[in-house]
Amino acid sequence: MISMKLHQLLLAGLLLGATACSKVDYTEIENPAYLRVFNDLNLKIGLENKDEEQPFMCMLIDPVIGADGIPTSAAIKGDFLDQREPYAPPYPSHIGASTSINNPEYPGKENVLVGPVLNGFDLSSWAQVPAGKHRVVFYIRPKNSIPFFNLEDRLKKTVVVDTTIELGVREVYTLHVLQRDFISKKNGIILRQENFHKLSLSDSMLYVNFYNYSANGFWSADNNLKKNQYSSGYLQYGIRDNMNVWMSICEQGTFNTVAGYKFKLLKNMVRDANNSSVASYHPVPVFADAKSNGISTTVWQRITLLYPGIDPNNNPYGSLGYDPDGQYAMLSCNSTDPVKPLSDPGTLLLPNMIVNIHSGRDNPRSFATVNTIEIVNGNAYLTTVQRKYPPPIY
Repeated sequence: MISMKLHQLLLAGLLLGATACSKVDYTEIENPAYLRVFNDLNLKIGLENKDEEQPFMCMLIDPVIGADGIPTSAAIKGDFLDQREPYAPPYPSHIGASTSINNPEYPGKENVLVGPVLNGFDLSSWAQVPAGKHRVVFYIRPKNSIPFFNLEDRLKKTVVVDTTIELGVREVYTLHVLQRDFISKKNGIILRQENFHKLSLSDSMLYVNFYNYSANGFWSADNNLKKNQYSSGYLQYGIRDNMNVWMSICEQGTFNTVAGYKFKLLKNMVRDANNSSVASYHPVPVFADAKSNGISTTVWQRITLLYPGIDPNNNPYGSLGYDPDGQYAMLSCNSTDPVKPLSDPGTLLLPNMIVNIHSGRDNPRSFATVNTIEIVNGNAYLTTVQRKYPPPIY
């Protein structure tokens, strides 16, 4: 895990190597809010819609707009905002990880003040922004390395979303740019005020909540209109607007479930790309396997999405090659299994929600996390937030 201070030191080191003697001066924010932004526009651009813009954007907060309608500056800029990646880890992993300037989220690679450790949660993946009311505009920009304000004026005109948000002092927000309607191509945002740092959570439990932010009409549209997302398995063509979410806890390298944790019904999930409220978190034991020593565990989580009325123990869509018509999908949180990667066709693979790291005298040690899974137009995204843990003792 990387703390806010270490995050800033890493940034400073990278900048020092890139710019020699240049100095970065941070402006202290007296009453900050904490903001993280994802580009959920995972659109398919092909021959049938080749005239649509690539969903590659620049975010401007409180822009200054000239008389000709062209932005000339902004209080905050989040440039090169690319489509989000399947996993948003509990630390700013994108620093120095790639030579690409493309940003899978904001702040991501941006050199800005980030959040502190707040009530034990590391907010170094959230940017500090002034609390209060702000105008936020997302512009389509070309996929090149030219900073937004250096582009030709004609390339700074296409607006994806232009809206106003209000941020509370020391509140934590996640903002999503997404498609509201698949047929009309209407876009919008969801600004979700998070509450995980305010909850009384057990250290022996990991927590997860779920959202279906898919566009209206996505799953029922012709599959030829949808992006080819073969790695999403059955999920790639979308799920219905009303689905039950079941979880199983499995042993490492197998589909064998831990006793008592096969197809636990967590919730009924309703699609809503307009609702910014926080979904309830569901507790899942970290050390569910009786064979674990209470320090580390190798179990993983399998999530089954089924249309209400379908029994997960008698699932007619379970055999491969059968089109589930939006009534069945799977997510397996085991993609980092170092011993035996599972052959699990039809499922989307995500990392384990339990974080296993060197901590204290234990290597590894398993820690609980707070997780969010968002389903958007045939894909699923996992965001993991980690608490502040003791550093290794050598």
